[in-house]
Amino acid sequence: MAFYDLLVQLYDFLLPIVIIADIFFAVTVVFVRKKTPTSAVAWLLVLLLLPFIGCFLFLVFGQSFRKEKRFLLKHETDQQLRERMVSQIQEVKTRAEKLGNQWSGAYHRMALLLLQNNRALITTNNQITPYIDGKAKFADLIEAIKNARDHVHMEYFILKDDGLGRDIMKALTERARAGVEVRLLVDGVGSGGLPRHFYHELTAAGGKHAVFFPFLISYFNYRVNFRNHRKIAVIDGETAFIGGFNIGDDYLGLDKKWGYWRDTAVRIRGTGALDAQIRFSLDWNFASQDKMEVTERYFHESPLPKGSLIQIVSGGPDTAWNPVKESYLKMITTAVETVYIQTPYFIPDESVMDALHIAAQSGIDVRIMIPSKPDHLFVYWASHSYIEELLDSGVRAYTYENGFLHAKTIVIDGLAASVGSANWDNRSFKLNFETNAVIYDEHVAGELKQAYLNDLSHCTELTPEWYASRSRFFRVRSSLSRLFSPIL
Repeated sequence: MAFYDLLVQLYDFLLPIVIIADIFFAVTVVFVRKKTPTSAVAWLLVLLLLPFIGCFLFLVFGQSFRKEKRFLLKHETDQQLRERMVSQIQEVKTRAEKLGNQWSGAYHRMALLLLQNNRALITTNNQITPYIDGKAKFADLIEAIKNARDHVHMEYFILKDDGLGRDIMKALTERARAGVEVRLLVDGVGSGGLPRHFYHELTAAGGKHAVFFPFLISYFNYRVNFRNHRKIAVIDGETAFIGGFNIGDDYLGLDKKWGYWRDTAVRIRGTGALDAQIRFSLDWNFASQDKMEVTERYFHESPLPKGSLIQIVSGGPDTAWNPVKESYLKMITTAVETVYIQTPYFIPDESVMDALHIAAQSGIDVRIMIPSKPDHLFVYWASHSYIEELLDSGVRAYTYENGFLHAKTIVIDGLAASVGSANWDNRSFKLNFETNAVIYDEHVAGELKQAYLNDLSHCTELTPEWYASRSRFFRVRSSLSRLFSPIL
């Protein structure tokens, strides 16, 4: 009884404090943060209806103290470095305008959009290898590290202290001992649980590592939001790996809980690797005191004379417009026959929903594939609410049953594709730092399209009848999850 009385007294003491905090947060949402109306209404509902939980959620997910100032400095630094690295921007734009006859006018316009909004250079001499299996991808990555002559630059959201993580660290350490420059950037939360000694051998060998928003800094301000979700490796400025795979045994399909891990990545050999190098250098110089200089050893012309056309597209909370989302929207609106999407998290905003609806209603074959098993229940339930709505437009949707689907891809017409780290949700569109490779190549896009079609044999189609057979509890939790999805 005494314990109950104590709880009542604690509640009575905290309630006015929480209410005052919620009022302050509500004013912040409406007048200071300038969130979208959907997001603002969701936050106001949470703060009004669930004062204690709402206060906690806003502290974890909603706050961004110092964000504007910090990211303004980051953006200014990025701009200064980019001006030095891509002084040929006008030359490249002129080159792009002359490439109109190499693709349809629609792709030409998409490339110019990404060039001007993101300064995503258009490179035309790339050899691209797609991966849909982690064992093949990491075997080639480790081999590329072992053969590095001058430098290895890597940034990954998650790096685990397990078999694959130690194999990667061993390969990096050996190259550092051989005199190769090694720089490793990880995210402070995604890789925040690593023991202190994990990097000792690498740094003792001369390698360097940095942490993007370290855990202690992230705890109150960036613990959940503003993560570096990118997965990039650049070797000698000639080869780059970009995709959805993090570094850990589960990405090899060795985790019993998830089973086979279906993901997508690409290896880029050619000048496209230099744009990945630019992205790495910007992130490294933001996170580390040991700055990278802009020198020819990092940015030199590729010897390959011709090949695939590609753009490296990056977005995050430091950009006014998100080029990753823009690329997705432009690809949907550019398609004339097919739009094939794979993503583990599907929480689109109204613009994406409208684009998919319009495409399907126009007779385009629009398909969306998500996992059959959730790693984040809330997101999984919300995803089903959005997908059920799209079925009425003629969109077809599937759940992948052969393990876990983590790929973040879109293929249009079997002619162009995007592969990278960005999911189809608010976190990737607004809160995290992401990088995708947009590829204009019929052969590569055709491979990715065929991989998608092969995956359909391991899928269950989601139909109106399937949703009608779900329990009332399934519908309630999906609707509630969707209601609050804009705040996360």
